[in-house]
Parts: sequence; C-alpha cells; structure tokens
Amino acid sequence: MNKRLNRNKLIIGAYILQPYARTEKHIRELAECGIELVVCLSKPDRETLDLLEKYHVGCIVSGILPGWWGGDGAGAGTLHERNTLDIYLKAAEEFEDHPAIWGVDIGDEPSALDFEHYGKIAETTEKAFANQFAYLNLYPNYASVAANTEDQTTCQLGTATYQEHIDEYVKRISLPYISYDFYIYSLPKNIGVGKMLDNFRIVADACRKTGRDFWYIPQVNSLFPEVFTSENRLRYQAYTALAYGATVINWACYTGGWWANNVLDTDGNKTEQYEKLKKINREIKNIAELYMEYKNVDTHLIGFDGEESLSQFPEIKTVKSLDTGAMRDLKAENGSLAVGQMVNRADPYKTAFVICNASDAYDEKPAAAAVKFRSDKTVKIYSGEGVIPLTKKGNEYTFDLANCHGVIITAE
Repeated sequence: MNKRLNRNKLIIGAYILQPYARTEKHIRELAECGIELVVCLSKPDRETLDLLEKYHVGCIVSGILPGWWGGDGAGAGTLHERNTLDIYLKAAEEFEDHPAIWGVDIGDEPSALDFEHYGKIAETTEKAFANQFAYLNLYPNYASVAANTEDQTTCQLGTATYQEHIDEYVKRISLPYISYDFYIYSLPKNIGVGKMLDNFRIVADACRKTGRDFWYIPQVNSLFPEVFTSENRLRYQAYTALAYGATVINWACYTGGWWANNVLDTDGNKTEQYEKLKKINREIKNIAELYMEYKNVDTHLIGFDGEESLSQFPEIKTVKSLDTGAMRDLKAENGSLAVGQMVNRADPYKTAFVICNASDAYDEKPAAAAVKFRSDKTVKIYSGEGVIPLTKKGNEYTFDLANCHGVIITAE
C-alpha cells in the first residue's frame, strides 16, 4: 500500500466532491471542516488536484478503472468476464499521476462470488499504479444474503451470512484494510443498534485477527429530507467506531452523492451539517495522535441489558461491569458503554481505553452517564472537547460522560 496515505495516522475523509464544489474557497473550507481525504472523486481536473494538494487533502479517484457496484447481485460472479485484468494494466499506462491522488477506486459493494477476481484486480492495481492503493468498499450486514433466494447469484452478499462474506474477503483479497458503510439512521429503530454493533463486531474481529486496518463509513446526511443528523448522532457513530478500533472514518456525503441534507447543498452552499461535522472532526483530531499510539485488542459492551435490538444478535456479548486488570469494575450506573481495550504499539505494558457513552444512539433523551472504575495504575483522561473532571478516592475513579460522547483513558 502506497505511502501517500499515512497508516500511522487517524484519517478523516468524506465521500463525493461534485464539480460545483471544487473552487479554491470550497476546497479550503473542506480542509477547514477537518476532511483529509475525498473518496470517489470523479474526473478531477489538474486545477482541482493542485488545490487539494495545496490544502493537504488527498483523494481516491473513481473513473480511472472500470466501475462496479454489486447492486441487487444479479450479475454476481461475472466480474472476471466484464473487467479483465488487461483493462487495468492499460489504464495504468495511460494514467497521469498527481501527489493528491492517494488511491484509485476499483469497486463498491461486490458479491463474494467476485472476491476471487477482485483479489487479482487489487494485486494488479497495486503493482501497476506505483503511488496509489486500490480502494474497495464492502456491503454492511443489512445487505441481502443467499438464504433470501434459491439462486445465490441474485443476492447481494453472495454468501449465507455476513460472517461468511467477511471471511471470504479475508481469504480472497489481500488489501491491508476492510472498509464498509453502515447507516444506522436509515434503519428501523428496533434493529438499528443491534445491527450496527454486530457489524462492528464481525469486521473488527477480522481486522484484529489479520492485522488489517478498520475503515468505517458513517452518515452525516439523512435518508429523509425533514431530518438532519444531530451532533450527538455524529458522535455516536464516530466514537463507537473508535471503540472498535477504526483508523479511517469516511463521512457520507459531503456534496450530493445520495440521500438528503449533505454537508453542502446542490448549489455548493453549506448546510447546517457543515458546522456540526467540523465540530465533531475537531474533537476527533484532538485525541487522534494519542489514539494512534495504541491499537485495539478487544471491545466490550457494558450495561446494554435494556437494548432490545441486541436480542436478535446472540453473538454480541454484554457485561454488567468490566475487569481487565488495568481497570476493574468499570461500569456506568445509569447508562451503556462501548469500551475499546487498547495496548500501546511500542510498549504493551501501557494500556488505554476508548469509552463511548452509547446509552441513546438516537439522541432522543440524552443524559450523562456516571462512569466508575477502580485501578492501581496511573490514570489520565483525555477528551476532544477539553478537560473532563476525573475524581479519585483511593483507587476508585469517577467521571460523568455526556451521551454519545467519548474519551480516552490511559493506565500506565
């Protein structure tokens, strides 16, 4: 994988930068919003690429290589016939490089029936493009599976379960990351949280086992025009992703791509989502350097007994409190926590925890959680929003964490 995308850094990106938002003012404001990577930038001219470079923003370009979207799965298993490897080699010969181009898009949400050929495409692309990585994004777990139909080629995933879909990806495709999109606020509330956490579980486990990076695509936009995604809904997606070890977060969408209430409207003007996203991105960046000093080794769900949607996903394990050695009896007296357990990349004796107050994903009755734990280590708390009081009495620590907000706690 090329060096233009720094894998030692937490990257915040966004999908789609339409031609109406490619002036210098637009790209400067894109960078000011905290975006470092534009995903699926279609047919950029040299001026746009120069502006991206000027403001230290990279891009993944679409249209250089053959496009492919899984759709309803009707054409699954035929990719090798339509997109032969010679097409990719020819495209590489004609490609004009630019420092702002970090990656090239090779497809979106393919069926597992095409993973074997996608493995060859990814390998060919990474060899043929000296400075670009191959970008491939996967379906979320609410895509249809083979069990939905007698003919496997007419399902989206091409497998009987989502676990098998990810297992096949890992087996067939050697890219050093797994990327997928999941839009919780487009789903019914009775399944949204459970589906989201189960998707996190499957992908994060696969990344840990194979040493891959975890790339996640949350939504800043809305399925319904009358509903704008709130600040806390943005936080919930971002901090929960960090609790599962995400190292790249690519928001959908910055300009028109799909759905409504994107960060910019179709005239290139800011919507109310711009300031929200800028604020959340700034919070994340404030803790990003510390976060990347550690790697995620496990994720724990504490106090989710009242979350009915989890009952549909028996593989999700929850606990009333957590004991890890560095932290003991970690719990929230009046809330639910997603806790990412991490170890320092340079010194495994140093540990850290990403804690997200995941009590109210829909931001309907937001309330702070009273978090408590015991530790004999030297403990420090870090927030992207500034100082959060951490009270110590003996070896017991307490602090309040607002709904959907997150912190990093180090224990050394």
